[in-house]
Amino acid sequence: MSEVCRIFDMGYKEVINLCDGARLGYVNDVEIDMKEGRVTALVIPGRLRLFGLLGREEDYVVPWSGIEKIGEDIILVRVPELASRRNDGKRRKNIGF
Repeated sequence: MSEVCRIFDMGYKEVINLCDGARLGYVNDVEIDMKEGRVTALVIPGRLRLFGLLGREEDYVVPWSGIEKIGEDIILVRVPELASRRNDGKRRKNIGF
């Protein structure tokens, strides 16, 4: 596998958070430090609310330090803050098996 990845190609890679296994979505944008000339974060659009009628949730901003692995079609990240944000409004019942 090549060690080079274009920013354009990042948009075709799905981002998975290893903290909770959640699919965050696809890279929509990147943040670049213009002075240093390097990518500092990936931006993934938030989920649609009520089929898009109520807009979107906040975008997910994944710092470059949170990226574990960039594969051919998936980017694995470890960002605990995103896992807790996704689960704040979701209360699940424990079903004892």
